[in-house]
Amino acid sequence: MNLPNAITLSRIPCMFVIVGFMYCSWPGAASLAFWLFIAAAIGDWFDGYLARRQGVVSNFGKLMDALTDKIMVLGLVLAFVDQHVLPVTLALITLCREFLITGLRMVVAAKGVVVPADRGGKSKTLTQLIALGFLLGAPMALRDWGRFLPWDLTAFSEAARRVGVAIFVVGTALAVWSGWRYVARYRSLIFGPND
Repeated sequence: MNLPNAITLSRIPCMFVIVGFMYCSWPGAASLAFWLFIAAAIGDWFDGYLARRQGVVSNFGKLMDALTDKIMVLGLVLAFVDQHVLPVTLALITLCREFLITGLRMVVAAKGVVVPADRGGKSKTLTQLIALGFLLGAPMALRDWGRFLPWDLTAFSEAARRVGVAIFVVGTALAVWSGWRYVARYRSLIFGPND
């Protein structure tokens, strides 16, 4: 286990901790959820950078990087659906897309081909992460900043939430588009005869 892969895999337990903080009402919990999420998002970039720099890029790393992104996003999306922040329809579309592409990767991997994230998939993930950052930042502003600042941040928090939802809608559209691109690109391997 090299350091880039360890950073990649650390995002899985990190997601559970972030979601746990999302359900805590004590002062600072929302800030901890937000900043831990930011650290995980930076780790998503840093593990790939480190793997390339150290020359330890592997098929395991490529697959797990994509998989841990999905776990992080889906875990937070489910929590936001439970908290009535995101509509369940967006969560279902996201869930279906991620299972479809994971299944595609498994079928293609059985034929000896590793499907790394392409630019469309990376754009989708980046958009979703930005949206989730806004959605995590909204309660941080209301519950934590509001304790120390002399202004009512309710409107600011609501605006951040609305921006987060809007960006997540864009991320969902990108998810469908990039998912279609994966299927179109690898359809001969998916639907072709087994070797």
